[in-house]
Amino acid sequence: VERGGGMARSAAPTMLSASGFGFPPQNFARVVVWEWLNEHGRWRPYGATVCHHIENIVKCNARGSVVLGQADPHLSPYIIDLQSMHQFRQDTGTMRPVRRNFYDPSSAPGKGVVWEWENDSCSWTPYDMDICITIQNAYEKQHPWLDLTSLGFCYIIDFNSMCQMNRQTQRKRRLRRRMDLAYPLTMGSIPKSQSWPIGTQSGQPCSCQQCVLVNSTRAASNAILESQRRKVYAAANGTLTVRQSNSYNGPALWSAMSGAGTLAPNPEQARSPTTTTQLSPISQSQSTTTATPIPGQNNLNRPGTQRSAVVSTRASIPPGVPALPVKNLNGSGPVHPALAGMTGILMCAAGLPVCLTRAPKPILHPPPVNKSEIKPVPGISGICRKTKKKHLKKGKSPEDVVRRYMQKVKNPPDEDCTICMERLVSSSGYDGVLNLKGVKPELVGRLSKCSHMYHLLCLVAMYNNGNKDGSLQCPTCKAIYGEKTGTQPPGKMEYHVIPHSLPGYPEFKTIRIVYDIPAGLQGVEHPNQGKKFTARGFPRHCYLPDNEKGRKILKLLIVAWDRRLIFTIGTSNTTGETDTVVWNEIHHKTEFGSNLTGHGYADPNYLDNVLAELSAQGVMEDCIKD
Repeated sequence: VERGGGMARSAAPTMLSASGFGFPPQNFARVVVWEWLNEHGRWRPYGATVCHHIENIVKCNARGSVVLGQADPHLSPYIIDLQSMHQFRQDTGTMRPVRRNFYDPSSAPGKGVVWEWENDSCSWTPYDMDICITIQNAYEKQHPWLDLTSLGFCYIIDFNSMCQMNRQTQRKRRLRRRMDLAYPLTMGSIPKSQSWPIGTQSGQPCSCQQCVLVNSTRAASNAILESQRRKVYAAANGTLTVRQSNSYNGPALWSAMSGAGTLAPNPEQARSPTTTTQLSPISQSQSTTTATPIPGQNNLNRPGTQRSAVVSTRASIPPGVPALPVKNLNGSGPVHPALAGMTGILMCAAGLPVCLTRAPKPILHPPPVNKSEIKPVPGISGICRKTKKKHLKKGKSPEDVVRRYMQKVKNPPDEDCTICMERLVSSSGYDGVLNLKGVKPELVGRLSKCSHMYHLLCLVAMYNNGNKDGSLQCPTCKAIYGEKTGTQPPGKMEYHVIPHSLPGYPEFKTIRIVYDIPAGLQGVEHPNQGKKFTARGFPRHCYLPDNEKGRKILKLLIVAWDRRLIFTIGTSNTTGETDTVVWNEIHHKTEFGSNLTGHGYADPNYLDNVLAELSAQGVMEDCIKD
């Protein structure tokens, strides 16, 4: 671990992975950790008990399914399909990729050490496994603190106070280290029944159509590669670059030749998420004389924990070699790892140089910013807004509110009321359900702005089913009457300018908005009054360009925040979790330096789109207070 300005990451944990099942080299013990991919693109580890359960099922039936509820009752809705390597949630139908990773037995999972941080619900959440191993390494070396910036997270771990601090917001959370069951240990070679698509070099090859295609192209590929084996791309600084194809489970197709023999890849370079291996003259002298392939391991799918690995390794791709980006090679994207490997082999067989690379990961946050660099947004007073519990407007009955926005129709047309679906010339479908004094069930009114007609009783029923905030929204054209408010829970909104530019706006600085809503109890306006709700992912950081239109949008967002329209309580579209804080139809950009998720820049239409979304909520320019 290096010092100076912050503690750098300690030695990277040894990790092996493969598409589908991964297996360690023969007679080489490894700790097995099963992980699932969350909506943020991060691999989250299952607990040790669950991993033991999965391993026991794998031994019995490597192509079957695993019911996770048998090991952990909290995971009762989930099933893992070992054939497709996906986790399936039975109640929502949500599917997520899973993987089987290997770590050194002396690392944290091998010792049963778990590092966790305290979330907003005052419960404990385990760190990602590579972060857990890094924290444990620093802890064992008795370092006072650890900077996680090198892992792509703007947090500092303070071992003295046992807390995690956000470098940008200075917010602190408690963390703890606890002992749990050690993760399962495995060793040995690949079982033949689990070798896919090509297993070890012994035994009969698989006869499926995909493997037959691989075998038929291997001879042509090797002939071409053999003729190009001696073509070495030498850079000006003397660096030796070797292009190595790892698109199938077998030995490397290309290797570097020298007087000493074939060079083995450096262990750290083996963790790179690309198939380009760069060997310096120093590493040549330290390398062994023979390459040792890992049986059954698909090196193309080995995940890299360094967030900057993609950028650094791309620089080593020789000029003229086209990069074939494959989105999410672990299986959750539209291109399956097998398809990526087949593409590489077929292109090589045709004599085309190819270098398979991973698509870059999203850049969610800007570089760290000092407090002195954070400035107020020009033209906007203050830097923070807070909302408290909803105060219902009193003094107006639902009937009075509805009558305010509509005009009585004496001779209604013979059309359907789109609320109750009864004819306007007949009584309301709510006749007998709502009994209002002086309101006849056949009374029809026309809304003053849009002229759409409904039964008065139907509009009163619709109003009673909403926020009862004195506003009304036409169910046909969504025209808003009065000031619409939402059901956003209490929280805080901060906004300021940071000295960094968004993609597409290089000449402007950036407005950063930070929303923070704690977990709590639902109120009368929420789906389940008195029940607890969760608030995942807070504080949430959002970004706008610091130009005229960006400041205008910020002013409108402040109005929307004051009206409690930014968030609501409902069901998450990404996780399926109920009774949680979710976005409320006003899209925000939460990805700072890229647009890989669709929630970042550059997006030339975003500013106009969000203005339209704000207008649909009744938040327009005339709502801005000078």
